[in-house]
Amino acid sequence: MNKHLVTWSFGLAGLAALLGVWALAAWRVADDPLLGQFAPWPTLQTLLELLASSDLWQHVLLSLKRVFVGLGLALLAGVPTGLLVGSFQRIELTTTPAFQFLRMISPLSWMPLAVMLLGVGDAPIYFLLAFAAVWPIMLNTAAGVKALDPRWLQLTRSLSATRLETLRHVIIPGVLGHVLTGVRLSIGILWIVLVPCEMLGVSAGLGYFILDTRDRLAYSELMAVVLLIGVLGFFLDAGARMLYRRVVHG
Repeated sequence: MNKHLVTWSFGLAGLAALLGVWALAAWRVADDPLLGQFAPWPTLQTLLELLASSDLWQHVLLSLKRVFVGLGLALLAGVPTGLLVGSFQRIELTTTPAFQFLRMISPLSWMPLAVMLLGVGDAPIYFLLAFAAVWPIMLNTAAGVKALDPRWLQLTRSLSATRLETLRHVIIPGVLGHVLTGVRLSIGILWIVLVPCEMLGVSAGLGYFILDTRDRLAYSELMAVVLLIGVLGFFLDAGARMLYRRVVHG
């Protein structure tokens, strides 16, 4: 049997089992008119209605924009820092304790300070997302530099290559797979951190939409948006995996 067909079959079976658990849990509370709104069928109906409107798409596109801006800022900071840390042992020894300390602080802990310093709006969200995403990118880039075959670097020196040429033709292609691994990990972190970040006094985004549905007691809409967040996150991760395969193995 085709390997991809087997993979898809097991994956669909797992999703069907998850749907069955959801339906069973909803059936147990079907008599409660409030909790009944969380059942699969009302949720799917509401999701289709929301997708047919332009309002939800505005929230989705704005959230995706914030994710990609945060990821871009993390790449701008994480890749050069990772190259330095991986290339020079003294820099690694000096910065590792500080980086490990900062990495273990939850990005959401910085929310009050981010709002105080950057104000209300997109700026604190971009900062929090970039802070959350930078560590996997930086650490994977540094690991990629240290994993380079020393013979490649010896060859560039024997050919009298400049540092810029070595960076462009040896180091960056050699660490690209590690960088993309860090990007995939960062996307997962970004998507998790995004929703609470969008509860920071903004007027649009999926996090804001969840708060709005809660305040309106529109629980079927709330569950529909939760389901949509899972679907979008799934496709973001699938896109990152596809990019990794195309770049590294292609």
